[in-house]
Order: sequence, then structure tokens, then C-alpha cells
Amino acid sequence: MPATLPRFPKLEIRQPLAAADASRVEALDALIILLPETALQKRWPEFVHSGILKNRLPEGKKALAPTRLDLPDGTATVTASYKPDASAFERLTLARKCIAKLRESTASHVGVLLPGADEPSRAALLEAVVAATAACNFAPPNFKKQPDDFRPIASLTLFDGRQKLDFNRSLAEAEGNALVRWLTLLPANHLTPALYRGHVQALARREGWKVEYLDEKKLAKLGAGAFLAVSQGSDTRDAGILHLTYKPAKSSRGAKPVALVGKGICYDTGGVNLKSAKSMFGMHGDMQGSAVALATLLSLTRLKAPFQVDAWLALARNQIGPKAYTQNDVVRASNGVSIEIVHTDAEGRMVLSDTLALASRTHPGMMLDYATLTGSCVVALGSRYSGAFTNRSEFTQPIIEAGIHSGERVWPMPVDADYDEGIESQVADVKQCIIESEADHILAARFLGRFVPDTVPWVHVDLSAGEHKGGLAHVPTDVTGFGVRFTLDLLLDQGLAPK
Repeated sequence: MPATLPRFPKLEIRQPLAAADASRVEALDALIILLPETALQKRWPEFVHSGILKNRLPEGKKALAPTRLDLPDGTATVTASYKPDASAFERLTLARKCIAKLRESTASHVGVLLPGADEPSRAALLEAVVAATAACNFAPPNFKKQPDDFRPIASLTLFDGRQKLDFNRSLAEAEGNALVRWLTLLPANHLTPALYRGHVQALARREGWKVEYLDEKKLAKLGAGAFLAVSQGSDTRDAGILHLTYKPAKSSRGAKPVALVGKGICYDTGGVNLKSAKSMFGMHGDMQGSAVALATLLSLTRLKAPFQVDAWLALARNQIGPKAYTQNDVVRASNGVSIEIVHTDAEGRMVLSDTLALASRTHPGMMLDYATLTGSCVVALGSRYSGAFTNRSEFTQPIIEAGIHSGERVWPMPVDADYDEGIESQVADVKQCIIESEADHILAARFLGRFVPDTVPWVHVDLSAGEHKGGLAHVPTDVTGFGVRFTLDLLLDQGLAPK
């Protein structure tokens, strides 16, 4: 029974800088072979056992889906074709499907062949295979009397390289992604706010992070009435905001930190506006945004990011009870903004509002928040993309590029000021939401913007792709852990980390 955070399996990357001859292949359990689509129509490139495979694979196809064949020596092979101009998402998806086909065998030591690939394509394809392999090396929390047998892939041998490639970032992102999925999949009675805090504090000790915990008494002194409105419905007084800080060994004087804020609703009943059974099932995963913030902090720590990173996790449960907040209540957040309550199932923006306001007091150079916030974002985009909102118009293109480059696709949504007409209140500074569901994802972003000063660059991610049936890109599980790769690309590759 999971009681502590697991240490996820390490994937060994071997790069012999040698061709795959018969003896090297026979030493492996399995082999992944990726061919450019052009090779299917023209002359096949020469590689070990190419004649056997060509004779046994279907002919005349423009593209080859991952196909498993076993060599005479018993080595399992999975062969597939790729488009030379494939996007990161397409490469990651192909790699996931290859690994899924490979896992039909009991492969532990796997080789990768890319005959006919040029160097840029080779590096991109290998990164996808490494990411997909690391993503499949994930055992979810298991409470069975006899847990399912889990055998991770221990090593990848990458043949035909001219120079060794660095996969530290891919592995750091995979570790973060696995942490998101593991936490999100924990049942609600195994991840109460108190238990969640215990997991995170143990991780903080291991990683050397500074920890500050704002319990309900401290939040009351800070005037965090929006957060406390949600937590007051719980019988157990274990809600609070957990603040974690990573500091690099060396940092520039005056450099501002990155702030990562996450919605950590450990279970969401909807409050007095009670959800239906169908809608409430799975609401133990409503804390996924906080897990993304935590995991991004972990990945940046692994990479020894040269800037300070603060993670703010808003941990609570949205429950029903005699003290639960109700429609038409008016509460005041820590920045002085008064809020008219319209629907108690819009609790995520309530806990985020105070958390954003408190995080803003540290004057971050960049702030991102993550939340499984609105069903309307899923309606708008489906579960293949997540929605992104920002208070900086110049961030729109970098946000798109980060999604394309990372394979965790996002789409920027409008946040025009005239949407505020929908949340004007006659009795308070702002309405929490509206009864109708029209554009709720945009109204939620406009609401949250009241708690982020204009001086703080801010990106809000509504995690509509946090769960996708059958997996997404390189991730094989329905819970996708979406957000870590996107954020690292946005900060490190698109240049949005504070200078």
C-alpha cells in the first residue's frame, strides 16, 4: 500500500557510437527500428536483419504502423515509419505506440535503430523514444492484495551515433511527469491535504527545498477569505497553502524568481451545489494542477536551473457540511478584493485567487498557475490541448511555440477586458463566476487576473488535457501529467525565465 512517494525507475541510456551488428542485437531483448516513409517506396537502407524484416513486412504501403516481428534468435522487433517533417507531438505519439507494441513482450534491454535518418531527425526521434520509454516505466499506485507485476525497461541502446546526446532534460521531465500521475491517481482517502503535505515535506527534505506552510490560522491573519470560504466546509482542519523554494547554488544579484501556483483540491464534491455521481467520480484528481507545479519544481531542481523557483500549492477539499460556503455569500481575499459567491463548484478559482495574491507579494519575474479548472475549456479544445491565458500579449507566440516544440500542445485563449461585464457584481468587487456556462474558462481567467498585479508577467494553464483516454503524446496512461514539458520549454527554450 503506497505510504511514501516512490522513487521512479532509472532508465539507463547506452550510446556505444557503433553500428548494430548481429552480436550486439542478440545481446538485447528487443529492437525498435524507425524508417523514414520514403524508405518504404524506395530502396531500403541496409541494417542488421534488414532482409529478413523487409521480406516479412507488408509491401507497397506509404506508411507503416508499429509492427512486431520476432527474429530467428528470439529478439522481438518493432518496426514503424515516420514522416521526415513530423511534429514533436507526432514523434512522441509514434514512440508511445512503438513502446506499447514492444511491451507485449517482456523486454528489459532494448536497442534503437534509425537507418536512413539524418542527424537532426535522429536526435529528435531518439528524444521521443527516450521520453516514451521513461513514461512507460511508471507503476501507478496499487492497492490490490496481490499487486500487478511491473517490469520496467532497464536500458536503451542507441546505435549508429556519431556523438553522444544529452538526455538529462528528457529524464528530468519524465520524473516530474511520473510524479504528477502518481499523485493524481492516489485515492482521496490516501491523499488528504494532510497526507499530501507529508509527501511534499518528505520530498522537500530530500531535495533541499525551503518549506513554509500557511495553515488556516495564518491564512486568516493574512485575510485569505477566498481560500478559507472553500476549506471551511471540511470537518478536518488540514487545509493550507504549502510554499516551497528552490535556490540555485549561484544566482544573479537582483534576479527575480519563477512562481509556480497549483490548484490542490484533493476532493471536489461541488459543495452545496453538489455534483452528480457521474460528475463527482474521479474528483480525487482535482489536485492535478498542484502536482504539476510541484513536479515542475522537481524537474528544474534536477536540471540545476540558474534561477530561484517557488511553488505554491493550494491544498484543500471542497466538501458539504453545516459550515460550507453558499451562494450569495460575500468574502474578501487577501488583496482586499471582495467576491460574490455564485456557484460553490467554482472552488478552484477561489483557492487560487488567494494563492496568486500571496505569491505575487514575492514579486516574481514570471508566474504560472495550473488547474483542472473548467469544463468549458474541455468543451472548447477537447482533451488533446490545454488552454493558456496570459496578461502579456507578447507571450502569445512563445506559448504556442512551447506547445509545438514540447509536444504538450496548448492554445492561447482571449482575455479581453470586456469579458468582465459577465462578472460584474452589484454587492462586491467581482462575481466568482456566472450561473450559465458560457465562456467560463475565459471568465475564470479574467477573475484570476484580479489577483495578479499588472507588474507580474503571468500565464494561466487550464489543464483540459490533464486526462485523455488512451494516453497522449508519449504518455500511455489516461492521466497524462500534462504541463511539465510545456513549462520547461516555455522557460528554458522560449526564454520566458527571468533574466
